[in-house]
Amino acid sequence: MITHEVENQAPPRVGVDEFAANVPLVEAVARWGSGAAAGSRGDGNGPDDAARVLHEIGELVGSAAFQRDAELANTRTPELRTHDRWGHRVDEVDYDDAYHRVIRSAVGRGAHTGAWAEPGPGANVDRAAAFLLFAQVEPGHACPVSMTHAAVPVLQQAAPGLIDDWMPRLLSREYDPRLVGGPAKPSALVGMAMTEKQGGSDVRANTTRAEPTGDDGSWGARYRLTGHKWFCSAPMSDAFLVLAQAPGGLSCFFVPRVLPDGSRTVFRIQRLKDKLGNRSNASSEVEFDGTDGWLVGEEGRGVATIVQMVTRTRLDCVLGTAAGMRQAVAEAAWHVRNRRAFGALLVDQPAMTAVVADLALESEAATITAMRLARAYDDDASDADRAFRRLATAVAKYWVCKRGPEHAYEALECLGGNGYTEGFPLARRYREQPLLAIWEGSGNVIALDVLRVLAREPDAFEAFFAVVGDAEGEHPALDLELAEARSVVAEIGRADAATAALRARELAERLALVLQASLLVQHAPSAVADAFVRSRIEGRAGSLYGSLPSGVDLAAILARA
Repeated sequence: MITHEVENQAPPRVGVDEFAANVPLVEAVARWGSGAAAGSRGDGNGPDDAARVLHEIGELVGSAAFQRDAELANTRTPELRTHDRWGHRVDEVDYDDAYHRVIRSAVGRGAHTGAWAEPGPGANVDRAAAFLLFAQVEPGHACPVSMTHAAVPVLQQAAPGLIDDWMPRLLSREYDPRLVGGPAKPSALVGMAMTEKQGGSDVRANTTRAEPTGDDGSWGARYRLTGHKWFCSAPMSDAFLVLAQAPGGLSCFFVPRVLPDGSRTVFRIQRLKDKLGNRSNASSEVEFDGTDGWLVGEEGRGVATIVQMVTRTRLDCVLGTAAGMRQAVAEAAWHVRNRRAFGALLVDQPAMTAVVADLALESEAATITAMRLARAYDDDASDADRAFRRLATAVAKYWVCKRGPEHAYEALECLGGNGYTEGFPLARRYREQPLLAIWEGSGNVIALDVLRVLAREPDAFEAFFAVVGDAEGEHPALDLELAEARSVVAEIGRADAATAALRARELAERLALVLQASLLVQHAPSAVADAFVRSRIEGRAGSLYGSLPSGVDLAAILARA
């Protein structure tokens, strides 16, 4: 017996071009992407090629099939297989076919190393947009995609033979999940194993040992590693960058799963982590026991060598959070535009209008910050832009990623009870967002990194304020906050270490907000910039989303959501 008809439920949000629907992202790509650079050179290429690819990605990730794969990849989670049926140790991780379809699509469109394979002005912006679009719908696969992208500048410091054999594999757009080596597999993904039980972020406390073998060759100096890693990301990867204690101190090593002779190195996966979120992506504990590794960089310079990878994965944490914010806004806006309550559409109910507009404001600020940062990583970046990114990456990683969890929760609440169920994607997103604030340096680690930049690289602060200073004179409240931020930097720069550490979070937050405000004032519509400055800089909003100051043009902000 049918007791009722289903009505007043939002239709499925499928068949959407997620790139076209994300107005701030479209504008950022047009402003800083390769198409903009080509247009400024007058070479006739224009923005068509990059935009065309991004529209193709947008249509793909907005399809019902891709969204279904994203769900399956997170419900049919990876499984560890330590031995084969005959008792041989294999240490493999099995993934659902849905996961393989997702990551194959991302790799095939250059979301991993596209900016390295085809460098040039705006290349990192194009790659960042592709990465963001894929991560918006399925974030777990973005971990190995990000690490492979970030591994390239580290591998560039290796011996010539290692570069020759492995770099083409990292730059390949083929995807092959098999754990094989040599010509049988022309592509590769790279993971990372840095932290240990006793140290965590304090990697200098690592105890994993690396003993030289004397069997050096075209891949450089060969070592044998013995020890453990508490977090090894994406253990199905083809190779890993690992920190271990060599005779000369903490050093960086390239550890392939399959050796040049076709045999497998010792890589014992102890277990997979049972994580709060990020379920489609395996994280593991591993043990090394005479495991082969090749030195990258100099002995005793492991942190300096691998920092290139860490810096770029931090940028991808910002991009991943911006992707999550976009998903949250898109789902919330879709629901309130299609659901009626108390005689009107939810989007027309003033309280709900304010909430979704505020969520969209936060999302737009995160997106423009991430994309401006990506532009600073291009090959043509000036010395000033390189200095700017050194500070701005840490500042954005601290603030944007910390804003993610609360943003996801508020968007989830817009869907009411539906949002709290696993049938809708925002419950999964709510569990995902905290990871990006923790991975590659949690809040205190990042805030203290900002202090290190202040102490060691004052030119980075000069470059930072040169960028945000371009907005001076555009909004009186922002001008006052810029002056205050400079004053706080000077105060903390003169303070003793303990006092500076107490104010590290204050400094990171202030810098992040003036960066976001300055970018919006320069590039966003006046309604967006004014609402951000009044609510985040002047402090006229409340503590929760939806309490914007009066007079804000909510309709103009929502039109971009």
